[in-house]
Amino acid sequence: MVVNAAVHYACLAMMDLAIHGVDGSPVRSGEIIRRNEIPGPYLAQILRTLKSAGWVKAIRGSQGGYQLIVQPDAITLLDIAETIGCHDSISPAQDDEPSAQAALKKHWRAADEQSRIQLSRVRLGDVIRSVQESDQPMFYI
Repeated sequence: MVVNAAVHYACLAMMDLAIHGVDGSPVRSGEIIRRNEIPGPYLAQILRTLKSAGWVKAIRGSQGGYQLIVQPDAITLLDIAETIGCHDSISPAQDDEPSAQAALKKHWRAADEQSRIQLSRVRLGDVIRSVQESDQPMFYI
């Protein structure tokens, strides 16, 4: 599985909504763009997809923005990758394919499966907690 920029940006946007919308207030897309350096048109497309998935709610008006409406621990990175459109990167082997190509595809598929397993083990909440832990100030004596 190749994790493309759209998946990376979708994860960043969802993390931003979880961290900065913690009190239930909507987060403006401009704030997400500024904090995460996501191209504006790209973010709009990603937020539409996340809204269609039922993970994000759009709120209109002068105080509007976006809210994460699902718990971060209920979503894995694989869920996000599949929703955004990151699928298998290797095409199935063909019967008339040279043996060297078929052998390589076997290993690429194994690597693809391992990445899927890893992404299915990591929840969005896990990543958020690791960010929050790394942002804690260090005290030295």
